[in-house]
Amino acid sequence: MSTANLVALVLLLLIAAYTCGGGADFGAGIWDLFAGDKDRGARPRELVDYAMAPVWEANNVWLVFILVVTWTGFPPVFEAVVSTTWIAVTIAALGLVLRGAAFAIRKPTQRVARRRRLGLVFGVASLLPPFFLGAAIGGVASGRVPPGNRQGDPVTSWFNPTSVLFGLLGLGAAAFIAAAFLVSDARRFQAPDMETYFRKRSAVAAAYLLLTMGVGLIVVHEDAKTLYDGLTSGWGLAFALIAVVLLFATVLLLSRDILRGTRITAIASVTSLVLAWGFAQRPYALPTTLTIDDAAGDPNSMRWLVIVTIIAVLLIGPALALLYRLDLTDRLAADHDEDLTEARTPADR
Repeated sequence: MSTANLVALVLLLLIAAYTCGGGADFGAGIWDLFAGDKDRGARPRELVDYAMAPVWEANNVWLVFILVVTWTGFPPVFEAVVSTTWIAVTIAALGLVLRGAAFAIRKPTQRVARRRRLGLVFGVASLLPPFFLGAAIGGVASGRVPPGNRQGDPVTSWFNPTSVLFGLLGLGAAAFIAAAFLVSDARRFQAPDMETYFRKRSAVAAAYLLLTMGVGLIVVHEDAKTLYDGLTSGWGLAFALIAVVLLFATVLLLSRDILRGTRITAIASVTSLVLAWGFAQRPYALPTTLTIDDAAGDPNSMRWLVIVTIIAVLLIGPALALLYRLDLTDRLAADHDEDLTEARTPADR
């Protein structure tokens, strides 16, 4: 494997990591948005607050990694994507800022009306990054982002059938992985009513994902033939099938109240979906105009990028693993987390 292909694989895995970690945060915001009025949605929102609080900022580390590896390892790709799909990228960035600010401010806010407004901003803004980042990737996958500075159309490069499909898949993946995680979080916080609540929503999100993937094959057959060929053969097809199998496995485990391993199967399913896209468009970085080898930066820069990436993973990886471990073992639980376990619906009392 060439250095360029190795770095491309690392970049693909980083995108998968952000899709899972950041996607879980976005999905929690989506479920927060659709939880209902202040009475019906109080407990789901409490669980979202408690589950997200210790780790939501850390998940953006993957986005920083993605940006650094892209502009260092594949400068023509970074230039083309950012300059052509700048509208979608800007909206996604705006969503990141707004949801982060709203989530941070909402928790300590005492006034009910203000908390509701901040919750609305948090929920709506959570829709923007997964959809518009997915739309930008869809523009790349469908060959609408040519090499060069602003060579493509700034609107149709991200607003087209394949981009809309990728945006909808991004929303579905975020909602699914968040719901699967929140079932386990509800078990941690001893909230059986929330286990049932999010178990049902994980099944709905999985069904939505499967339907979107099925319709998506028709869309890419008509709109992105190169991508379709990659998804129906070789590694692209293999990873797509793995994603479907793991999606079913996650829902089956959750339906049988077997939570051990569901986080892993949910992560593996979404990761396989990302890998299916990446391998489907090989050997292109920008289909069908720029290959991975042609897009790679200077050979010395690529070698140093591999070295620096290894060092960064060795330094940051254990810290993130420790953070997630402490969170999952309730070492980071706040004193007021007991409010969630004490509160019950009338049926539970």
